[in-house]
Amino acid sequence: MTIHELPTPALLVDVDILERNLARMQDRANRFGVSLRPHIKTHKCIEIANHQMEMGARGITVSTFYEAEQFAAAGFSDITWAFPLPPVYAVKAAELNQKTTLRLVIDSKEAKDCLEKIGRVNGERMHVWLKVDCGYHRAGVDPGSPLAEELVRSLNESGNLIFDGILSHSGYAYNARNREEIQQYAEKERSVMVEFAERMRSTGHTVPMVSIGSTPAMSAAEHLDGISEVRPGNYVFYDYTQVMIGSCGVSDCALTVLASVVSHQPGARHFITDAGALALSKDAGPTHLDNDMDMGIVYEDYARKRLHPHIHVRTLSQEHGKVVCSDPTSIEGRFAVGDTVRILEHHSCLTAANFDYYYIVKGDEVTDKWKILRGRT
Repeated sequence: MTIHELPTPALLVDVDILERNLARMQDRANRFGVSLRPHIKTHKCIEIANHQMEMGARGITVSTFYEAEQFAAAGFSDITWAFPLPPVYAVKAAELNQKTTLRLVIDSKEAKDCLEKIGRVNGERMHVWLKVDCGYHRAGVDPGSPLAEELVRSLNESGNLIFDGILSHSGYAYNARNREEIQQYAEKERSVMVEFAERMRSTGHTVPMVSIGSTPAMSAAEHLDGISEVRPGNYVFYDYTQVMIGSCGVSDCALTVLASVVSHQPGARHFITDAGALALSKDAGPTHLDNDMDMGIVYEDYARKRLHPHIHVRTLSQEHGKVVCSDPTSIEGRFAVGDTVRILEHHSCLTAANFDYYYIVKGDEVTDKWKILRGRT
């Protein structure tokens, strides 16, 4: 089967680019002397995660309890749920921990006390990371606060919890304007985390590991001295946001959406595809940069990885994608109803979460079909 025979919208994975991305990130982790614990929230796919493990990954990272359940059922035995623990999941997490090693994340006394109480009741010792705010200001304790040291101390002293160490996410790296700025963000995360760990150790507290994250930081970091593990996720596919901020090039983008033209009126400056918000998502990408991509950009020549400079997905409704051009003559006689276009998305993680399957392709040939484990408990 070729991609031209697929029902649309369809989610395509260029397997050659995927393989190259996986190998390159594992090689970077090896050279830096850190463990790679990839975040599978991007792909939610057993086949890809298995390949990451075969290449040398040390466990996986998930963003939801559903992902933890699904990958535990598939035989993954070392899982970090890198999200501040909702206490309502504490009992379920303890139950799942009996089947796999589940590492939880907290940044509050309330969550820590909840887990400790459950540990006292069922005798189950659970692995816990302390989330630290390294500058993103989304979640995590301020490393200079009394609460941060209090939680490190109490986790060290706990008889019911196993303290894994400190964990952060350099999400602010997505605010970068170029690769040099990404490197600065990456170094800030590294230095903040290492300084905090060393300060805690100097006062007699044990900090077993230091875990950091984000694809931009890991794609551009110059060294990772003092770091134990890294948790990038988006690198398996990359996307146009990563291209814009300098993490990668268009030739590194493995994920695309295949869409059909469903309406093209004579003389119009636009045509309509069947890839709407429930295919591409409504992530507007790096809005801090000059960006005329709108909500997606059409490939002019996929084989050469060349994007069309004047044809963009302007607006998205639920199932409609409005593709516009600056000059109607550039689409006149082209993009007829029934034709297909290949679209590069802003955010591969959110795009993948809208589909049930990947079509695995080499060139125009479809070689396999892999399930996406999306859902809620």
